[in-house]
Amino acid sequence: MDSVTQRGRFDPESMFDLQGKLAVVTGCRRGIGLVMAEVLASAGADIVGVSANLDATGSEVARRVETLGRSFTGFRVDFADRTAIEELAATLADGDRAVDILVNNAGTIARAPAVEHDTPAWDRVLEVNLTAPFLLARALGKGMVERGAGKMIFTASLLSFQGGILVPSYTAAKSAVAGLVKALANEWAPYGVNVNGIAPGYIATDNTAALRNDPDRSRAILERIPAGRWGSAADLAGATLFLASAASDYVCGTTLAVDGGWLAR
Repeated sequence: MDSVTQRGRFDPESMFDLQGKLAVVTGCRRGIGLVMAEVLASAGADIVGVSANLDATGSEVARRVETLGRSFTGFRVDFADRTAIEELAATLADGDRAVDILVNNAGTIARAPAVEHDTPAWDRVLEVNLTAPFLLARALGKGMVERGAGKMIFTASLLSFQGGILVPSYTAAKSAVAGLVKALANEWAPYGVNVNGIAPGYIATDNTAALRNDPDRSRAILERIPAGRWGSAADLAGATLFLASAASDYVCGTTLAVDGGWLAR
C-alpha cells in the first residue's frame, strides 16, 4: 500500500501533512530559503536552518517557524568552507532525530565576463552551489536509504537549462545540480528516497537586484515572461511543499521550473 493511501487517498490534508518530520533548509535566512522553511513548518515539520549569516538568536526564520508551533535549530556555516560543511553533515547525520527532508537551497553568484572571471570566484561559486549540497546529500542520504524514506530538494535555476549572460560559474554549477538530481534519484529512488529540484525563474531577491535595477535588462526579462511579472519568493512555497510531501512520492529526478512560463517561450 503506497504512502498516500496509508494517509488517506486523495485527501489533501493527509497528502501534504509533515507532522513529526524534521527538515533541514540551507540558505534559510531570507528570500526563497526563508519561504521554504516557513511553508514546511506550516505543514508540521520542525526545522533545522543553516545559513552563512544566520543570527544566533532572534532571527526572522526562527521567529516564523516558532510562531507556527514548530521547533527551530540554527547553524551558522560558511558553505564555501568544506571542512565546516563536512562537520555540519556529520552532526546532522548523527543527530538524535533522523532528517526526513533536506532542502539544499543555499547559493551564491558571481557576475563577470568569462575572460575576467577569476579563479577564486569560480571555485567559491562551485563550492557553495554544487560541492556543499552534494556533501550534505551524501551524508543524509545514507540514513534515508537505510530507513527507506526521505525527500531531497535542490534549488536549481533557469540556468540549469540555459547559458545565461556573464555568469559562467553559476551556470556551470546549476547545470551540474540538475544532473546531480538525476544521478541521486537513479540510485536512491529504489529505496524510497525522492530527489528532485526546483528551478526558480526570475525572482525578486537580492541575487537579482542588479538585473531589476537595470531598466533595459529588466524590461527585456519581463517581455519574455508570459506571467508578465517578476516572481516572488512566495511563489516557490507550493512546489517546495509538494516535493517534500507524500504528494510527490512517485516524482523522481525531475527539476520543476517555477518561472512564470519563461522556459515555454
